[in-house]
Amino acid sequence: MNLQKRAATGALLGLALGDALGFPTEFNDVPSILAKTGPWREMRLPSPAIVTDDTQMTLALARGIRTAAGRGPESLAQSTRAEFVDWYHSPENNRAPGNTCLRACNLLDDPSRDWRDASQTGSKGCGANMRVVPVGLVPGWTEEERAGAAQLQSALTHGHPTALAASDLTARAVYLLAQGAEVTGLVGQLRSYALDQRTHYHERWLGDLWMRTASDATPESFIARGWDECLSVLDRLTAALRTPSPETDPCLTTGDGWIAEEALATALQCFLLFPEAPLTALRRAACTRGDSDSIACLAGAFAGAHLGPDVWPSDWESRIEYRDELLSFGALWDA
Repeated sequence: MNLQKRAATGALLGLALGDALGFPTEFNDVPSILAKTGPWREMRLPSPAIVTDDTQMTLALARGIRTAAGRGPESLAQSTRAEFVDWYHSPENNRAPGNTCLRACNLLDDPSRDWRDASQTGSKGCGANMRVVPVGLVPGWTEEERAGAAQLQSALTHGHPTALAASDLTARAVYLLAQGAEVTGLVGQLRSYALDQRTHYHERWLGDLWMRTASDATPESFIARGWDECLSVLDRLTAALRTPSPETDPCLTTGDGWIAEEALATALQCFLLFPEAPLTALRRAACTRGDSDSIACLAGAFAGAHLGPDVWPSDWESRIEYRDELLSFGALWDA
């Protein structure tokens, strides 16, 4: 972690700011958004700056990580499961959460059920990786721990192999940016990582999750399906960045973001179009026809991990919902 730039604080604030900016534009096409907001490069943070389940579940995962305190897969699964169930029952869970998360959390609420039997193995929705950012920020983890934790937190609700791989890749992107990786080589590093991990099934973290599907003969073939879909969308991202078009809706090239691999790719595209202009990246992400809040929250996390918290305007940052808790986790992991 680059402590000098306080990457964790920057990433968590950026995630919540993107979430709040994209909340009012979700489910709208670009002409409808522009009719409401005016030019997309001038979009203003709503007042009050209310976030969605994306930020709420990010904080739930952060609490689960803090409680588990590095004691291994079973402890992380137990503590994060408890936080997800608490979120499920919270009166603040009223921000149009995804059906997969709701179904899985309803099943996780039964303490006698193995969490793998609650996992929705047919779903690769973006709910798997819109909340994974803390995994990329925790200091001191090994590469195996970071990958395993990213896939485990996804598998608690979204057990599709592409959801697991996209969550791992999202956390990897956050981690690399927090470490100071050059943005020009980021997609190449992610592609190399995906190829390296393609047949690596994290049994210590996932157990026999792969056996909950009928289409895979081995754990290696199960996880390879996910990495292959991620590699495919990274190819689309590379092509889009080769001929960048900042005024064009990025969803047209890398997808609408309702599914995990497209949420990652389209958020990365928004960030990489404007790597040194984080507010412009957030605004581009929020002015999209797809899952605008999830795309913008990930773009904000990438920008904040890259540049630190000082790039966010104080009059935006001071108004964001859950600000104190976001800052608390940022300070914990930046220390």
